[in-house]
Parts: sequence; structure tokens; C-alpha cells
Amino acid sequence: MHTSMIHLPVNLFLASQVEDAEKAFVGAKDISINQLVEAAGTKAFELLSSSIDRASPILLLAGYGNNGADTYVCARLLIEAGYQISLMGLDKTQMGTEVLSAQSEFRRVGGRVECSDIDKILSASIIVDGLLGVGCKGELRGQFKPIIEAVNLSKAKVFSLDIPSGLNPDTGAGEGAVIANVTLTFGAVKQGLLTGRARVCVGELLFADIGLTEYLSPPSSKMISLDFVREQIAPRARDSHKGDSGKVSIIGGDTGMAGAVRLAAEACLRAGSGLVTVISKPAHQLAVNATRPELMFWGCDLVDMEVYLKLGWADVLLIGPGLGQQDWGYNLLKAVGLSDKPCVLDADALNMLSREPYKQEKWVLTPHSAEAAKLLGITTGEVEQDRFAAVKAIQTKYGGVAVLKGPGTLICGAKECVVAPVGNPGLASGGAGDALGGVISALMAQDFDSFTAAKMGVVIHGEAADRAALEGERGMLASDLMPHIRHLVNNL
Repeated sequence: MHTSMIHLPVNLFLASQVEDAEKAFVGAKDISINQLVEAAGTKAFELLSSSIDRASPILLLAGYGNNGADTYVCARLLIEAGYQISLMGLDKTQMGTEVLSAQSEFRRVGGRVECSDIDKILSASIIVDGLLGVGCKGELRGQFKPIIEAVNLSKAKVFSLDIPSGLNPDTGAGEGAVIANVTLTFGAVKQGLLTGRARVCVGELLFADIGLTEYLSPPSSKMISLDFVREQIAPRARDSHKGDSGKVSIIGGDTGMAGAVRLAAEACLRAGSGLVTVISKPAHQLAVNATRPELMFWGCDLVDMEVYLKLGWADVLLIGPGLGQQDWGYNLLKAVGLSDKPCVLDADALNMLSREPYKQEKWVLTPHSAEAAKLLGITTGEVEQDRFAAVKAIQTKYGGVAVLKGPGTLICGAKECVVAPVGNPGLASGGAGDALGGVISALMAQDFDSFTAAKMGVVIHGEAADRAALEGERGMLASDLMPHIRHLVNNL
């Protein structure tokens, strides 16, 4: 998914909020909903006419709701502009006045409504998807399912109007939804367009203003990008020293898992922490220090007073990378829990926390979907069905800041939830999550509050991955992110 964030509003909304704004707009302007439909259809026409040659045949798929009405308006304008179009329309016994009116105007200019033809869909080169709008939040049924399957099997360039048909606008869930190349959303950006399955289905996301902005209620969530990071990063004072840049102790790396803690520690240094100590199995010192001598190391077989001193030395603690779930890791997690230091919990620290849950306000939890499922006692599938509900539930149950990693990472604090549409499938490799924990820890150690540090860390990590992926997503390593992390915390 490519998001044109420069042109997107940062405020994100639920479908119900957009519907309420439409009603408020119509009431305040003393107009009919048909005029909003006309505005949306016109915006769709403007997009298509600016990107498609008149000689290219266009197949439009119109449902029987307001999204279908938008499609009929767009089709009428395409005919009037001399485009070669065909339109397949779905009907039901009782159709709304908006779609009936738009359909009538379409027929008035010579448009013809065809029945669905799977073979024609499969052979189309350009498809406009106006089948289902924001009202679709369940499993696809009936005539929609085979049509959408044909769209996804075709080699057509697909333009979805408002939302890819079959995608839940509030959650981003939608197995079987249309996979679009471009989605033009109307009136407000729906929060589900930026996370979960939406990252596959939406394609390039564009926004069309149809006048609803002043009638929208406070946003349900917000989108963050590099602009947010730019607002926070400032040059260091010329007389600063390493102690001013924060001290982090990183705890993990049970037998055979030195790499995880090593990657987290380097990411922490690259994100600007002044001093980083790794607490791990003594046998791992060579693996940690051989290629990164700037790291300090403390070998730990037992959790003794020296370990507590190393925890007390740090400004921030990160525990979890390669920690394992044996007694060694359990005792270290208990030691971290007894400290009063801000901390980041990842990986096996989260798995152990799920078995003995408690609440704390000074930590940042960074689960992926499977770890989130354990923290909540549900299935991974249930997490992905509503990522917003899952991250809010984690924050409510455990306190602090919850970061739900994945396509469209969510960051949830006590008062606000944000979405970061950054990153790519190249991050689906060992060590990527460890690097994120290191970045967030470094920013916390540099005096950013935990919510701000988590937001910044996710964006920096994801943008670093996007830059590293310019050489290809397959084969991308967590260590490939390091030079980009350094660049992003300096030259913005």
C-alpha cells in the first residue's frame, strides 16, 4: 500500500461519524443527499479522467447503495466526456432514492445497465469498484462474492470509490475484499483504510474533500508520519556529552539467542542513546562486542546484586529480545518489574507477562498480533478482525503505551490512538522487532515521554525499512535498517 500522506488529513474517523457529518451537512445547507452524491461522483470522474486515456474501455461496477449512486454519477460524466464505458449494476427490491435518481440520470445520457458478467470482468483492463461502501462490515454474501473474486483474478487496474468493496471501514478487516490499485475516499479518511488487511486492499490512498470537514465530530484516531518526527527532533547542544543522551540497559539473549539483543542494542545506539549496556549470558559477549565494541556488556548467569546495579544505572530498560521463557528470563523480568525505571517490553517478556498479568504506567509494550492475542486471551484472528479494539484493550488491561505491530502499526496511549502507515513486508524477518524496541528505548532515554517516543520510534523504524526496501523486500535484514535509523534521527 502506498499512501499519499502529503495530501491526506491526519484525522481519522469511523463510518458512523462520516454518516453523521453527512446528515449535519445536508441539514445545515438545506440540500438533498443527492448533491453530496453528485460531488463524490464528480471527484471520481476527475480522478479517472486525469489518469485514463479516452480510448481505454472502462468497466464500472455499481451496487445499490450510495456507493453505487456515486458510481452512476461518475459513469454519466464519463459518457458526457466521450469515454468508452460499460456498467454492471446490481439491484435489489427496494433501492434508495439517491441511487435510483443517479441511475435515471445515467440512462438519460444513453447509459445502459448491464447484468453482471464474470467473463467480462476477468478480461477488463480498467475497473471502477463501486459495489459496497462503508455499510459493509460483515462477511461477503450472495452476488457480491463471485464478482469480487473475479475482480481480484483479473489483471485490471482497479479504482475503488470511498473504500474497497468488502473492507471494514472501521477496523481494516476484510478477507475477500477488492484489492484495488487506487482508492479514492470521500469526505473523511476512515481509520480502517490504514491498517490490517487494508494495507493489501487499498493501494494508493487519495482523499476527496466534499465539504464535510466542519461537520465532523472529534476524530476516532489519527495518522502520523515523518512530519510528526520532524516536529520533535532538534539539533543537539554543542556542549552535550554522552550522559546527556540517555543510558539504556538491554536485557535478553538466552543461550543461542545473542543476535536479538545485539540488534536491539545497535538500534538503540543508532537512534541516539549515549550509553548502552547489554545484560545477557556471559558466553554472548564476543557475539555482542566483536562487531560493535561501542556496546557495554554484563554477563549474567544469576540475578544478583550486580544485575540490580546495572538496572539502577540505566535511565530506561528494554527487556525481551531473545529472552526465552526459562527461569533465567523469568527472574530477569521479575527484577525489571521491581525497578521503578521506564521500560520497553517485547517478545518473550510479553509472553511471560501474559501468564502473570499486571498493570504499570511506565512501560511500552510492543506485541505483534500473536503476542497481543496471548496478552488478551483471544486468538490471533480475533486480534486481526479489529486491531483498534485489540490495542485499546491491551492498553486498558496493562497500562502504559501499547504498540500493536503489523501492517499499519497502532500506538495507543491512555487518551489517544494513532496509526502509522509505514513499513513493508521486508520487516517480516528475524530481528526487526528487536530493532524497534531499541529505537523506542533510545528515544525514551533522550527525555521523550513514552507515548511520543513510541510514535516516533514506529515511524522512524518503518521509514527506515521503506528506505532499505528500495533494494528489495526479500532478503532485507534488520541490520539493513541501521544506517537509515541514524539518518532519520538527524537529517530530516
